[in-house]
Amino acid sequence: MSMTETRKRVGFVSLGCPKALVDSERILTQLRIDGYDIVPNYDDADVVVVNTCGFIDSAKQESLDAIGEALKENGKVIVTGCMGDDAKIRAVHPNVLAVSGPAAYEEVVGAVHEWAPANKQHDPFIDLVPPQGVKLTPRHYAYLKISEGCNHRCSFCIIPSMRGDLVSRPIGSVLEEAKRLVNAGVREILVVSQDTSAYGLDTKYKLDFWDGRPIKTRMLELCEALGEMGVWVRLHYVYPYPHVDNVIPLMAEGKILPYLDIPFQHASPKVLKAMKRP
Repeated sequence: MSMTETRKRVGFVSLGCPKALVDSERILTQLRIDGYDIVPNYDDADVVVVNTCGFIDSAKQESLDAIGEALKENGKVIVTGCMGDDAKIRAVHPNVLAVSGPAAYEEVVGAVHEWAPANKQHDPFIDLVPPQGVKLTPRHYAYLKISEGCNHRCSFCIIPSMRGDLVSRPIGSVLEEAKRLVNAGVREILVVSQDTSAYGLDTKYKLDFWDGRPIKTRMLELCEALGEMGVWVRLHYVYPYPHVDNVIPLMAEGKILPYLDIPFQHASPKVLKAMKRP
């Protein structure tokens, strides 16, 4: 690519929870690899991607407002994320270029290529991307998503209908990503998923390999391995299942932080029953 050629630029709006933020980071990383620049405003962008949230009504409205603002300021908008319902979004904003659901990474990147084709002279050997990828968090901490979806059918929650059943990442892949983050200077890893304590259940805690040794795809083994990396490890989205007690000794030893992000409703069996929560 010559010095006079301008690379295509993408504006990006990321809404919702840390899991959605991780999705945004993955999309942005691929776009950088493909030769796009990421810009912080609408005016300089060739196309804008809005990663939506659809968990509660106020989040849906915020997403629709963000789409409307991007259309007004730029005009070329691609929509993805948990509110990725094509009919509902187009009923309000018929001029969006494309709509896809959560974790539809290839669809989003494909839509960007379609509506703002990357410069053909892009050289991936010159336009380098950091090993840890594009991060939207401050350098000292990062989210580490270990699974997607949820097997529970709580009466109040629409997550399974949006993101599907539990799909755990292989533990070797998770730990390799964690190591890259640590090598990049991250000092605190925040473990996230829809249900961190169910990690590996869908794979029957399948054996994987990392650092030359076998290791089960299970919450305890994950915490033990992360605890060896010399950084703070904080667990989010944990249900108080009996096996969660197994990580308490790791907290006592200082291997992981003495912190569990547990829904407040678990203090009341009556409320749990009404919510159909485990």
